[in-house]
Amino acid sequence: MRIVCDTNILISGILFGGKPREILHLSSSGTLDNIISPDILKEIENVLLRPKFGLHNEQVYEIIQLFRNTFTLVTPESRLSVITADPDDNRILEAAHAAKANAIISGDAHLLNLVAWNNIPVFFADSFLKKFI
Repeated sequence: MRIVCDTNILISGILFGGKPREILHLSSSGTLDNIISPDILKEIENVLLRPKFGLHNEQVYEIIQLFRNTFTLVTPESRLSVITADPDDNRILEAAHAAKANAIISGDAHLLNLVAWNNIPVFFADSFLKKFI
């Protein structure tokens, strides 16, 4: 199953655990094919470099490399403007579209309010795990 995780899921999985970390484990074991794009990687980097997380540049680089080595990288061919309230959320939709993903996993209201986009359902992490795993 091909999934695209929103930045908040990926960061929560790495830093805090819980259901997002379960999804990362399933991805690293090959049970799930987690899709990522250069734009998503850049957003993760920018967020993790915020002082509130207390990470050093080397740690952030290692996390980005882990994602690059574990996930499938796609480069979307077009930009979308589906979510106007938070245009960065469109990067998740672009990756899902480019990868022909089966699901989007997010904790972001802008994405979750879509319920589904382009026949791709949007789930909370726990809802996804309950339904598919």
